[in-house]
Amino acid sequence: MTWLIAFKGKSGFSAKNTAEDVTKEVDGHGLTAIITGPTSGIGLETARVLALRGVHVVMAARNVESATKCKENIIKGCPNATIDVMELDVSSLESVRNFANEYISKGLPLNILICNAGVMALPFTLTKDGIESQFATNYLGHFHLTNLLLDTMKNTAKNCGKEGRIVIVSSELYTVTYKEGIMFDKLNDKKSYQSYYAYGQSKLANILHANELARRLKEEGADITVNSLHPGVIATNLSRHSSCMSVCVFGIARHFQKNIPQGASTTCYLALNPNVKGVSGEYFADNNVAKLSRKARDPEFAKKLWECGMELTNSK
Repeated sequence: MTWLIAFKGKSGFSAKNTAEDVTKEVDGHGLTAIITGPTSGIGLETARVLALRGVHVVMAARNVESATKCKENIIKGCPNATIDVMELDVSSLESVRNFANEYISKGLPLNILICNAGVMALPFTLTKDGIESQFATNYLGHFHLTNLLLDTMKNTAKNCGKEGRIVIVSSELYTVTYKEGIMFDKLNDKKSYQSYYAYGQSKLANILHANELARRLKEEGADITVNSLHPGVIATNLSRHSSCMSVCVFGIARHFQKNIPQGASTTCYLALNPNVKGVSGEYFADNNVAKLSRKARDPEFAKKLWECGMELTNSK
């Protein structure tokens, strides 16, 4: 049971609303969406609800076998669902490139890109690209994926006359980061690493990425919106690497957390609800626009991160 004190915002929705609530009566037929991290938690619920609304869902998953089982379970509850499974490990730039190339070669349209996959509070590790794992998985892989698929999204929006939407799952923990916000000069430094700060750093990067991409697309006149979001405090396997103390704290607070359908609601709201048409470069929580810290709103900081992302992805 979840005990949430929630008030409806300007959208007419609150923290209590589920993903089905915020997409009720929305017809997603004719739309195609990619969802990363679709095999558990809010990613799986997002895939289910989008498929329920008629969207052609592409489950971009590291574990294809697990994703295939999830696909089968969704279809049991929604026999008319259109779902494909493709392999993608967002922590690997090579995997991201392979996925994008395969997707483009299929000639599929792309209306909605949901950057959902993530890890939390890992012990210090480097990916095979030599990038700190949380930064690589939560931010850099999605940055690269988005850039590689942008032309496909632009062409889809132009051809079908429907706005494209990019949804980036961040976290309110973006405020719990290093003093510098993002340690550009020490991203892969083991001595400076603190697992929770590194998580907050990656989630701040998600927001800055969304803001800068939104700015660039507006400037270009592309019919694509980009927004980031905080899904809420949710009991999922994301915190499986957390300390015993943190697990205890989350356990005590479990009655005040959102359940998974509520946690997926803001993602689905941004992906499908007509009320956010034309809204871009915003940060949402509980299905409403939320305030950001000064650092997260800093356009120069966002540009610096963009340059860092381009350098890292082009050098691998």
